[in-house]
Amino acid sequence: MRGLGIDLGTTNTVVGTLDDGIVLNEPSFMLVRNKDPHRALAIGQDARNLVGRTPAGITQVRPMRDGVIVDLESARAFVTAVLEQVAPHRRYGRRPTAVISAPAGATPLERRALLEVGHEAGLRKVGLIPGPVAGALGCGVNPLEPRAHLIVSVGGGTSEVTAICFGGVISHRSCQLAGEELTEALHHHLREEHQIIVGELTAERAKIGAPETAGEQSLVVEGLDAVTGRARLISLDVEEIVEALRPTTTGIVQTLAACLEDLPPQAISDVMSEGVLVIGGSAMLRGLSHLFEESFGLPVKTADHPLTCVAEGATACLDHPEVVAAYSG
Repeated sequence: MRGLGIDLGTTNTVVGTLDDGIVLNEPSFMLVRNKDPHRALAIGQDARNLVGRTPAGITQVRPMRDGVIVDLESARAFVTAVLEQVAPHRRYGRRPTAVISAPAGATPLERRALLEVGHEAGLRKVGLIPGPVAGALGCGVNPLEPRAHLIVSVGGGTSEVTAICFGGVISHRSCQLAGEELTEALHHHLREEHQIIVGELTAERAKIGAPETAGEQSLVVEGLDAVTGRARLISLDVEEIVEALRPTTTGIVQTLAACLEDLPPQAISDVMSEGVLVIGGSAMLRGLSHLFEESFGLPVKTADHPLTCVAEGATACLDHPEVVAAYSG
């Protein structure tokens, strides 16, 4: 085994290998027993499915917040459980190496925490790569070429706008408006405007939309009537969802604007030619790409695999250590 590429996200954890591609794509959730809080009882989708229905004596834990580690012990238990799934020792015989993505705006302390957790969870050697750089590489962009590229990463806990060129970051902005705030905004809208209370998973599905509903103009949302407490269904127009999320998406656009203002004129010329690359799970949000294009008059391309391209790029870094070396400072 030649190592792992790992994207430890606030909402999803994605792991890839050079030989097998993406080998794990699961929610960043973990269940622990209250009497044994540092050992994972379940992780990923199995843990996520119990949101709102967790039995007594069991707690849901989210080890990542805003793309960085919240609690070292919980993160170590989570990463250990992930490694047991994707790289069991009995199969590979030795501890694997890994490249882990980190937010471009992570502090030295936050970066050290990622390295520490990786080593303690059983990784032999750990390299760090900024998430936007990994995402760009995963989309076929060469982050070492002498040409500016602008990447917008809209994840679960944070949104980042990063301009890269020739192995370095030339501009970066971030904000705490991202997928979770978008879900909360829709949850609040449904309660205020339709008097219906929905679960977190239902709001998430309504926000993004399933692939098979991409072309539909409305969708059915189930929940509890806020007045009677009875189960209820409503039909929701896609345009209403877009408008309900607009105040939050506007904040993300304003962050992009600030990053553009920091760019030198020649870099802006590159961006106008190449366009803006949008990555991250929330890049699939209805109407987001159109809002970016509408606001800035720049061509916008959403990654073909926005949820997994960061892990794919981190995996590619195993064969391109020069990228990790260039962006490790």
